[in-house]
Amino acid sequence: MKLLVVEDATRLRRALKEGLGRSGFAVDVASNGEEGLAFAETNHYDVVVLDLMLPKLDGLSVLKRLRSEGNPAQVLILSAKDQIQDRVRGLELGADDYLVKPFAFEELLARIQSLCRRKFDTRSPEIDLGEIDINTAKRQVYVHGDPVGLTPSEFNVLEYLALRRGRVVSKFQLREQLYDSDADVMSNVIEVIVSSLRRKLRGAGVEGIIRTKRGFGYYID
Repeated sequence: MKLLVVEDATRLRRALKEGLGRSGFAVDVASNGEEGLAFAETNHYDVVVLDLMLPKLDGLSVLKRLRSEGNPAQVLILSAKDQIQDRVRGLELGADDYLVKPFAFEELLARIQSLCRRKFDTRSPEIDLGEIDINTAKRQVYVHGDPVGLTPSEFNVLEYLALRRGRVVSKFQLREQLYDSDADVMSNVIEVIVSSLRRKLRGAGVEGIIRTKRGFGYYID
């Protein structure tokens, strides 16, 4: 899952990038509204975490632009403005959630995970693939009820494909969604991750769950 955090407070911005990154998300950050809007218009994000009081372009203006352009990202407003009218205004303009500062990181993480599930029309944090169960909240995969040890990158690939069951996902799409925009990754990184993931699932007793459509990408039936 890929997130965009638009926050002008340097310490908070860095803390969110680090914390959300450790939680398994690819995270881009922007320090003002203009930069955030440019990021959101040129990349595909599952969730945008948006401050309201931003330099150059305020958060509500960013939100209005995104919605007028039909941007499908879930938007969570993160703001010190705690009046009811502020929350109502944000939600009326198209925000999907509103969290007031100061906040507990655990609550922010839970709300982001909930928004990600909402984007894919699922309420449960568990994805059932028959022999495989994926718990997106615990970030754990089980085969026949037994846990399988995956790296964060392997889990992210499996989760991304599982949420798009029946659709082919290109290597470019996977790389774009699983890494920060400024990440320096090898051109064959997705092939390496998928190969390792298949090997671990095969060792746990599952064969052929991730399929290849040659020249196009990967998919799960």
